Amino acid sequence: MKVSASFLSCRKIEKAIEKLSLTDVDYIHVDFVDNTFCRGRKIPIRKLKKIYRYTSKRLDVHLMVNKPKKYIKQFVKLNAEMITFPIEIDKDIEKNLNLIKKYGLKCGLSINPDTNLHLLEKWIDQIDLILVMGVNPGYGGQEFIPEVKNRVEIVRKMITEHQAKTLLSIDGGINQETAKEVSSFVDIMVSGSYITSTDDYQEQIDVLRGKEKKENNENIEANEKNENLVQQQTEI
Repeated sequence: MKVSASFLSCRKIEKAIEKLSLTDVDYIHVDFVDNTFCRGRKIPIRKLKKIYRYTSKRLDVHLMVNKPKKYIKQFVKLNAEMITFPIEIDKDIEKNLNLIKKYGLKCGLSINPDTNLHLLEKWIDQIDLILVMGVNPGYGGQEFIPEVKNRVEIVRKMITEHQAKTLLSIDGGINQETAKEVSSFVDIMVSGSYITSTDDYQEQIDVLRGKEKKENNENIEANEKNENLVQQQTEI
């Protein structure tokens, strides 16, 4: 299971990226909004260029825009490994996918919570990644939409039936509890405020991967030692 960390809800982006660089997070997730496809926090590309001097982490870019072609080349220069854009734009999907491939990057399509999943059937064999949105796109810190769990299961089944190598990612409202609900279906989890609203980024990343929190492990170990001690005393 890979984790992609989003800084969308962070006030101090530079500091957040510096802290993420000290973790073993797999990707830094970039939500780029130009306020045409959806409303949200808009961070100018010129500022992003400065920010990414703070990290060598690979970027997982989500272009929430109506015209991806306008921005693809600019993100290629920012150490992006994959670029995803909305299936809902409808126009020039194939041209934009081919442009991303031309630069040697992985290409993907995102799909919103209320969009018909069957739209993916046409593209599933041509893309490297499907990003299922767990919330409506735009702003960080939203709660996971419960019905999305079923959508993730359906998309996983579609990928299997097509015998495709397409990766499945989930973004929006991912925390310790929702991660457990979808972890068996997805390859990548995108999480923002769950990671960056705490002091220990690494601990939160570990939890998303299915590891227990440090204090829980310590408590378990302590309980086991106590049980063993009681058992030894009983035997004596």
